[in-house]
Amino acid sequence: MPELLRHPDTPSRAVQAVTAEAMRTAEGKLALSYILRGDIRALHIPPPGPARIGWKLWRRTCCEVFLREKGADAYQEFNLSPSGEWAAYAFTKYREGVPLVDESMNPQIAVHADERQLQLSALVDLSSCRRAPLALGLSVVIEAVNSKLSYWALRHAPGKPDFHHAKAFSLELA
Repeated sequence: MPELLRHPDTPSRAVQAVTAEAMRTAEGKLALSYILRGDIRALHIPPPGPARIGWKLWRRTCCEVFLREKGADAYQEFNLSPSGEWAAYAFTKYREGVPLVDESMNPQIAVHADERQLQLSALVDLSSCRRAPLALGLSVVIEAVNSKLSYWALRHAPGKPDFHHAKAFSLELA
């Protein structure tokens, strides 16, 4: 599993490592797996609840995937919370987008956690992406119990944390 890098401006004492992987299934879905390792008790993890659309999930612990067809400007973003909440957005170009409020998109989210590890797995429907090669950005926002956020990604662009930046789309999926 590829290891995500913590943004240098957002330290975390509780988290030692974050890994994530993505693969396309034969059914046209994106299978995602994220693992956070460290002192999970020192993190603010939203409690489990019903699967539903959430809002501003990036303000607390959540896993994210950004995807676009290789070479395209348009992209989608999915936020996946340990609570079972999720959010989806469609962008025509860098940060110009709208929420996708479609309950039928409902990604299947499963979470397993203990005091040393949290694992979030999800299945996201890719029917809107045809079978084109994809560029992905895998990232995680982690909130500590003191409300401090740390940002983790496969690759960070220069400057402040920005998962929307073209450099963040660093994983290619055939």
